[in-house]
Amino acid sequence: MENIDFGNYLYQLRKENNLTQRFVAYQLNVSDKAVSKWEMGKSKPDLEKLKLLSVLYNVSLDELLEKDLTKKELKINKIVLTGGPCAGKTTALTWINNYFSKRGYSVLFVPETATELISNGVAPWTCETNYDYQTFQIRLQKTKEQIFDEAAKKLKNNKILIVCDRGILDNKAYMKDVEFKKILKDIGTNEIKERDSYDAIFHLVSAAKGKEDVYTLSNNSARTETIEEARILDDKIISSWTGHPHFRIIDNSTEFEEKLERLLKEISSFLGEPEPFEIERKFLIYYPNIKELESMPNCTKVDITQTYLKSKDDTERRVRARGIDNDYLYYLTEKRRISNIKRIETERKLTQDEYLKLLMEADNKLHTIHKTRYCLSENNQYFEIDIYPEWNNQAIMEIELNSEDENIKIPKFINIIKEVTDDKNYKNYEMAKEMPKELIRKRKI
Repeated sequence: MENIDFGNYLYQLRKENNLTQRFVAYQLNVSDKAVSKWEMGKSKPDLEKLKLLSVLYNVSLDELLEKDLTKKELKINKIVLTGGPCAGKTTALTWINNYFSKRGYSVLFVPETATELISNGVAPWTCETNYDYQTFQIRLQKTKEQIFDEAAKKLKNNKILIVCDRGILDNKAYMKDVEFKKILKDIGTNEIKERDSYDAIFHLVSAAKGKEDVYTLSNNSARTETIEEARILDDKIISSWTGHPHFRIIDNSTEFEEKLERLLKEISSFLGEPEPFEIERKFLIYYPNIKELESMPNCTKVDITQTYLKSKDDTERRVRARGIDNDYLYYLTEKRRISNIKRIETERKLTQDEYLKLLMEADNKLHTIHKTRYCLSENNQYFEIDIYPEWNNQAIMEIELNSEDENIKIPKFINIIKEVTDDKNYKNYEMAKEMPKELIRKRKI
């Protein structure tokens, strides 16, 4: 368990007992600051203090010790492997199992739900309506994922990778948006919550886009699409997942084995094996046509509030609230620069309580950044266009790359002013140092 998790546990116990930090500090003969550090995960109480806390919070010492940091940290990562028809998912799953099992992971696979249902007689053409079928599929998918999530926590290994052979949002590609939203509402959830419940999404592009000579229906009884239908479906699936904070598209620009090697490299980077590198380029662009962006099926809007935290070293720490229409998820991100375009970046999800507690560590010398992000999947690449409320004539566009020399295919409707990858003036961290009026004046074209 991470420090912050144990700290949050202590915080919850104190709140449940309606006690203040000052009162706890007095009872344990420590400072208010010491209790605060425990709850923020910066330090932990010794055994004698844990004994006193067990009495104060009316829990057993054994329970406190079970939650203590002496336990080995459990790392569970849940990813989706998706793609268009005949993209190579089946083979990729075998590669993933072999590769990461050798690196100490317990790899759990959530089987593709559509294939299970269709192969056993439940299909869009056997149900009364496609809506009925998709409802069954989503419900079964969620049940399976819940079981695998629970099972992962009971495994002896502390490094666990859950691989979902397609995820909930794949269903969106086979339905009208209004139908998809209705199903999710009926089962008590929403699109943002389901999309971002996965830690990362990896999309394998269909062989129908660039490798037509190997496209086949023979290796999957649930596959019925022609090459043209497969291309359309591939685009729809990409659009369905657009907006996820860690979405990677693996195209057919190489031979199949190298395609799978690129997939393993992307997953390894995400997991931090050996370290989670982020390769990014950034461009200053003319203010885009917002109505055009919002009308595109391959573009998703996300609101972001970003607050920087105090840091004692060169590591940049920040928390984010990310979502739309009052449905938000929260993240803690830490970054360390390696080169001009290469950084080591780690990120993890937070509960709302963890997020609010970390806001107490906000660097008061920096202003909170508010922006609207448009996530755009185009030409098998993933762009993020940030619109700042203080700007009315320009914006920032970023793209994360598979390699430092990867060719960027800029969308035709994007007009670039200049590349600003190396210009610190366009880093959010630097922008947070300025008052909004100063920011506007400094960045006039």
